[in-house]
Amino acid sequence: MKSSISSNLAAALRKFSSIDWSFADAKTNIGLHGIHPYPAKFVPQIPRHLLELFHPVVRAPVLDPFCGSGTTLVECRAMGIPSFGIDINPIATLVSKVKTNPPEVDISPTAIQIVEIASMTSDESIPDIPRLDHWFTLGAKVALTKLTCRIEDISNQQLKNSLQLALSRIIVRVSKQDSDTRYAAVDRSVEEDDVYRLFLDSTKYLDKTFGLEYTNLFHRQAECGVLTKDVLTVEPSELPQKYGLIITSPPYPNAYEYWLYHKYRMYWLGQDPKVVRNAEIGARAHYFRKNPATADDFRKQMALCFRLFRNSTVPNSIVCIVVGRSIIRGDVIDNSKLVRMAAEEQGYCYLASKSRTIPSTRKAFNPEHGSINSESLLVFIKRQE
Repeated sequence: MKSSISSNLAAALRKFSSIDWSFADAKTNIGLHGIHPYPAKFVPQIPRHLLELFHPVVRAPVLDPFCGSGTTLVECRAMGIPSFGIDINPIATLVSKVKTNPPEVDISPTAIQIVEIASMTSDESIPDIPRLDHWFTLGAKVALTKLTCRIEDISNQQLKNSLQLALSRIIVRVSKQDSDTRYAAVDRSVEEDDVYRLFLDSTKYLDKTFGLEYTNLFHRQAECGVLTKDVLTVEPSELPQKYGLIITSPPYPNAYEYWLYHKYRMYWLGQDPKVVRNAEIGARAHYFRKNPATADDFRKQMALCFRLFRNSTVPNSIVCIVVGRSIIRGDVIDNSKLVRMAAEEQGYCYLASKSRTIPSTRKAFNPEHGSINSESLLVFIKRQE
């Protein structure tokens, strides 16, 4: 296959092999990329360089089927490339939507009005959320209930999304949870007014970030769509167009607990984290049940993904996947081999791979994965039929 690839693709692959993909000094929490906490974020330089290398070859829209917090989508928007993202986690898709389609007006004036109304109204009925008393003070519960009710009344969807994001940013901070990556209760006193103050600060922060990024990013009218759904159940007909380049990083088996990371954010925004947990690829719960999932289950899931890719892409489309190893019941699993097997099962040809070092500062709910310090970038091309 490699002997028949175009000269442009051959040149791109040579450049791919020459890049140090570790980007040790890269920051994932600055500017637009840092507007909301999210675990195991894509280093922006990875999709940026992949776009620079391979989009000139395919010249077609880009798909990220595990879009997470939208890093690939933002980089596409910055380069004027149409894109589409899919994720099962509604917090992920909320972040992605706000990053790529922010409101056209500042959100803090509306937030001020919301807080004024909330502070003067009688207590709303606090939602029935599991273990709410364990994780939130009475003042926090009252304030969060009032704010979520008022935000729900907003009719402008872009404005509503941004206000929900502003609230989501502070939910762990106003809870008794120690941190985003440490699921332990601590003694923390939070009053109703504390929540209002932090919410207003959060909206001001978003306004400032959007203002700084607008000239550099949003003047480019590249279309970007986001779908909240389990990618394993997505049909090609649900995607708005055909894609030429896929850039993504699937969840690793038994690694990051994305649903748990955002559990109470989902509850407060009216979503059910148990639905996400039950379908989320890689969630630890799947590997410790009575009939546990296996590494081969991950291969089968990736094969389903590549079947979707094959049926929703143009000829000679390219797939770039970043994946690391996993530890399942003490065994180290090389997920790159499983992904390669899945790709070849579905008619894709392997082109190249490169290893990168994972920064030691990355944290997860599963400390066992602290010993996994590298991951692989894999490049495939759709075999001509």
